[in-house]
Amino acid sequence: MQPITHYWQTINIVSILLSPLSLIVCFLIYIRRWMYHFGLLRSYKASIPIIVVGNIYIGGNGKTPFVIWLVNQLKSAGYKPGIVSRGYGAVNDDSLNMPFPRQVSLQQNHQLFSDEPLLIFQNTDCPVFIDPIRTRAVKKLEQTTDCDIIVSDDGLQHYAMQRDIEINISDARRLYGNGLCLPAGPLREGRQRLSSVDYHVFNISQFKSFNKADFDNEYEFFMDYSLNTLVPIFASQSDTIKLENFHGKTVHAVAGIGEPDNFFRLLKNYGLTIIEHPFADHYQYQADDLIFTESYPIIMTEKDAVKCQSLALNENKNEYWFLPIQARLDDGLIDSIINKLNILEANKRNDNGQ
Repeated sequence: MQPITHYWQTINIVSILLSPLSLIVCFLIYIRRWMYHFGLLRSYKASIPIIVVGNIYIGGNGKTPFVIWLVNQLKSAGYKPGIVSRGYGAVNDDSLNMPFPRQVSLQQNHQLFSDEPLLIFQNTDCPVFIDPIRTRAVKKLEQTTDCDIIVSDDGLQHYAMQRDIEINISDARRLYGNGLCLPAGPLREGRQRLSSVDYHVFNISQFKSFNKADFDNEYEFFMDYSLNTLVPIFASQSDTIKLENFHGKTVHAVAGIGEPDNFFRLLKNYGLTIIEHPFADHYQYQADDLIFTESYPIIMTEKDAVKCQSLALNENKNEYWFLPIQARLDDGLIDSIINKLNILEANKRNDNGQ
């Protein structure tokens, strides 16, 4: 039997049968958003600007590489960013004496923080707090750090947290699927929601033939990936090497992400012959998961690597590598964001009579 996601790209008998449920979901989401907008449900307004990076298409669309890019761009512009995340998949155990909100740290078990927040922290060196209730993480950043801007990793639908700038990330290969809300389609909200976001970023890393001319709005931008170097997971291995060195060679490809096929496709595009090993998103690896009959090199995502570095693996039998993914975007996006932030700051000063 095909998974439900198989039916999300087209209008078919399954999506038609589920469409009444989708209409109910869309209506309830709209009412909830309307209640926040008009103050019938309480929302929190932070003392510093908040940029939300999210999506209406469920699953992996490239948010994490984009958040890392955005935070580092803001740092280069002189800002002091902090990051909040839901921390999906983080261990929630009162016996650990680690209540939410939690500040991400490299000195503690990665299971306390989840994959994406740890990856963002490693690549930005900025304070990252996780909490299923994002407003608590926002308040903790305000109280305990000197950050002057907050980036929310996901949270487009978390309306209890007021925001100043919204950025939607879309996978250019899938776009909006069949255009229906869950469960008949892949959308968390109806497409009309996109009319209110500030920026649309299309991830074209999996779809090089994407026709940019169809998207010429000044608030639409395109993201690609820079994939050059493989990094050893363990210090006992050799230095970094070029991905092209594996051209024509067979490797084990390991991916526990929202869309494992995207990672496999990237490696194939570079001429690698791969043996695919897909795992569930946020999967917690055990050493046995990475024991394969054939002793080919193992290449995984950076998100998976942060969870596998502590495993007792046989480094003599296999080589273990991860592939860092760096987002590439036109300078026009960060210039526009900073200009919008400057306008927000000027308006705030005027409101305060300064």
